[in-house]
Amino acid sequence: MKHMKTTIKGFFTIALLAASLSACNEKTVEKITYTANVPVYMSFNEFRSSFSKSDPVEISTPGKIYFKDNYLFVNETGKGIHVIDNANPANPKKVAFYEIVGNVDMAIRGNILFADSFIDLVAIDITDIENPVETGRLENVFPEVVPEGDLWFPYAMVDKSQGVIVGWEKKEITEEVEPGSHWGGWIYREDMMFLAANSNPAPGWSSGAGTAGSMARFMLNDEYLYLIAHPWMLKTVKVDEADKMNIVDSVLVPRNMETLFRMGGKMFIGTTTGLLIYDVSNAAKPAKISSYDHITACDPVVVDGDYAYVTLRTGTRCTNAQNLLEVIDISSVTAPFLVKSYPMYNPHGLGVDGNLLFICDGDAGLKIYDKSDPLNIINNKLAHYPDFFTFDVIPINGILMLVGEDGIYQYNYSNPQNIVQISHIPITGGGK
Repeated sequence: MKHMKTTIKGFFTIALLAASLSACNEKTVEKITYTANVPVYMSFNEFRSSFSKSDPVEISTPGKIYFKDNYLFVNETGKGIHVIDNANPANPKKVAFYEIVGNVDMAIRGNILFADSFIDLVAIDITDIENPVETGRLENVFPEVVPEGDLWFPYAMVDKSQGVIVGWEKKEITEEVEPGSHWGGWIYREDMMFLAANSNPAPGWSSGAGTAGSMARFMLNDEYLYLIAHPWMLKTVKVDEADKMNIVDSVLVPRNMETLFRMGGKMFIGTTTGLLIYDVSNAAKPAKISSYDHITACDPVVVDGDYAYVTLRTGTRCTNAQNLLEVIDISSVTAPFLVKSYPMYNPHGLGVDGNLLFICDGDAGLKIYDKSDPLNIINNKLAHYPDFFTFDVIPINGILMLVGEDGIYQYNYSNPQNIVQISHIPITGGGK
């Protein structure tokens, strides 16, 4: 009898397991309909043969700026680069437009222009500014970069094997999913994206690098180019031979990086949670020295002598509730500390030249200060150009080049007591 009970118990155990397996094989599904950003693809072949040069076009949505050898290069966000002859800053002349899909950043070494193009890094020989030639391409340097869609909707149906994502269409999607599971094809933006020959200089182009604005995420150091390839990944690319560019170092940074600024053998990285200082005396392999922490905020940085100047602002991607200028003592790069914070309206890019500090204070316009006394900067305002949106600046040799919502402005500040606007290239379209 005892043996029979054991046998019956075993039977019911087997039956229960079989029923369970049967239920697993008969999964129920439900249909879910929602509106989403659906990707628009460009084939890899078309994408990697898309660079071209056209006659000058109107500036519509200006972004980053770069200056080298009397030429001003202005990014048209996501589309390419305007080339402006700035030999006479009072009369700048647009001479060409370089069509580079997905472009945001740039840097120039000698006669080679380096630019992001969505997922790739492109090298362009600009020996003849009117006849640029793509001489090199490093593929998939920025693997997570895609354009921005409508932030109110998820991103769906993504299959990067189909090509490069160059845009989004809002569409109604219907999917079959298991009850209680995530929708099958959708992902959120933060899961997928970043918030894009002969290298000897030819006659007319000086050796070395040009000058970037404070919002740059590209920075040259001798024959190396540093890239914020992802908010948490700093890559070092050897670029001395434009047709043989290669990644020589990748550093995982446990912060959300935004901007790069180099002074000598030190590189200063603006992040949403603080300032990082790296030793780049060995240009091929940046090494962290120290950090300075601040509240979470968007954070461009410039450096001059013993001080770093950082602007913190609120905004769509910046959770900070304050708008500040922070002055940081970096006389000891191993132990940076805050000297003083100053309230601002909504500061973006900034620049320094001698005792002058230029701040693009968002919709409050351009503000210029004497920074000789770090403890009293706010009371030493030299000029204020209000009531237009300002984004970033480059001050060089008494000329300030500024990109704003209404176009490209230039100012002569050779006499700090009499700073005057000398030119303006307007934009068409909606601006920022």
